[in-house]
Formats: sequence, C-alpha cells, structure tokens
Amino acid sequence: MSRTLVNFLLDAALLVAFVLLVWSSVVVRFVFPPGPSATGWKLWGYDFDQWAGLQFGLVATLLAGVVVHVMLHWSWVCGVLASHLSRDRKRRVDEGLQTIYGVGLLIAVLATIGVGVGAAVLTIRPPH
Repeated sequence: MSRTLVNFLLDAALLVAFVLLVWSSVVVRFVFPPGPSATGWKLWGYDFDQWAGLQFGLVATLLAGVVVHVMLHWSWVCGVLASHLSRDRKRRVDEGLQTIYGVGLLIAVLATIGVGVGAAVLTIRPPH
C-alpha cells in the first residue's frame, strides 16, 4: 500500500470520525434536555449518559487518528518547527535538533493538557 493511499484512508477516517463527533455533539447538546433534566429520556434506546459516552468515544477515536496522522508526518513537523525556531533560517537544521524541537513541542502540548485537567480537578466544587 502506498504512503499516499495510507494518508488518504487516514484522512477519510478522520473526516468520518469528525462528522460523527459533530453529529453526536449536536444530539447531546440540542436534542436532549440539559443536564439533570435529561434523566429518563432516551433516543433510539440510549440515554443521555450513553450518548455522552459515545461522544467521548468519538473524541478518543478522532484523537487517536490525529496522533497517527502526526506520527506519519513527524519528520515534516519537526523540520518546520525547527526551521521557524532556528536563528539562521537559511541553513538546514540537523535531524537531531529537529527531533529535539518536535519532542519539546509534544511535551509542551501534553503539559498544557495536564495543567488544564489538574486545574479542573483542584477547582471543581460539589453542589451545596
């Protein structure tokens, strides 16, 4: 299988996952009543929590597809990042430094997500 065909199939799968995610998000947000009012309501045999679970599953699927997509283009991502961050933009940055820039970006993204989740965990309040 050619690299072009792999990229095309992955992009098609990402499109399908995105469309399904948007559709399920619209169902959860606009078809069901908000939050606790949705208790007991069902759509096609599934309640609000099951639809929210489907929505999260689609987010995870889309995320996995994006991660695979970035992995397939990792050397390109590292090269672009390194060329924009280097002081001498006319000279090609060696692959070792490109990888360091790419890993640094990955660490920054994961740390940002971690800080956001940590802030949510530390600041959530129970009902009064």
